[in-house]
Amino acid sequence: MKKVLSGIQPSGKLTLGNYIGAMKNFVKLQNDYACNFMVVDLHAITVPQDPAALREQSEAVAALFIAAGIDPDKANVYMQSHVPPHAELGWILTTLTSMGELERMTQFKDKSAGKDSVGAGLFVYPSLMAADILVYNADLVPVGEDQKQHLELTRDLAGRFNHRFGEYFTVPEPYIPEVGARIMSLDDASKKMSKSNPNPGSYIALLDTPDEIRKKISRATTDSGREVRFDPAEKPEISNLMSIYAECSGMSIAEIQNKYEGQMYGGFKKDLAEAVVSVLEPLQKKYYDIRESGELHDILKKGADKATETASRTLSDVKERMGFLMPRK
Repeated sequence: MKKVLSGIQPSGKLTLGNYIGAMKNFVKLQNDYACNFMVVDLHAITVPQDPAALREQSEAVAALFIAAGIDPDKANVYMQSHVPPHAELGWILTTLTSMGELERMTQFKDKSAGKDSVGAGLFVYPSLMAADILVYNADLVPVGEDQKQHLELTRDLAGRFNHRFGEYFTVPEPYIPEVGARIMSLDDASKKMSKSNPNPGSYIALLDTPDEIRKKISRATTDSGREVRFDPAEKPEISNLMSIYAECSGMSIAEIQNKYEGQMYGGFKKDLAEAVVSVLEPLQKKYYDIRESGELHDILKKGADKATETASRTLSDVKERMGFLMPRK
């Protein structure tokens, strides 16, 4: 089976955008690929984190993975920091990465803009991301458009290592689903729905209550005019809401457009809210059941143990090829 690797940071609340754009696809991929899905806590600390909040969010993200339908018997689910080869290979790949490559990363430019002081970890974390992928020789990496640049660096580093030390790393390919890859903000359809947005009304958190969901959707920005019509160029706001509706209801965009032909936004928004609630209520029940059962830490240990076995072999091979003096067995 081909190998898939992806992860989500435990910073902020996971949103409906994370579910539609990433987690739903994780669930599909686990049936056809050997999958590793991480909570990338080492990446989270490239910006300051409150320790208690980081610990809680790490556990919450892992539980949401399982609640969303990821089966620990089919896919490895674990904390990135529980698999030490990630960090060690990350350092090794940092030594193969040029300053110029890191300076060109648009995410670094965005996250460092306007800040008086920026940690070195934020600058070099694309090398750690490359290690996350290459330590398993992953074939496919589910990425959004904003992460494609990092995957290109990973591909370059794999090729660079192979050229210098002999063919070893698989050069990974992006997996970008045609549908549901990019859900936009409720207050500005030119921006991706993001858990880091300071306006909580801009996103639907996966653990929002039904009433919170209804309120946020009722207040979601709409375009001028009253027609429920899919036209991302002319009507980006309503088109974004229609995309969410399609993902949560199973209806096609054309079916939604026909259903609300001649109607105004009010009825559409009410039905959209109920479609979102119907998806998130069972997910939330599973989430709280997992948290209360105490089984999550056993799942994470099992996943980390399996991941470490593979990652350690890769790290050992890499170090031997690079000329490190290897310990006697």
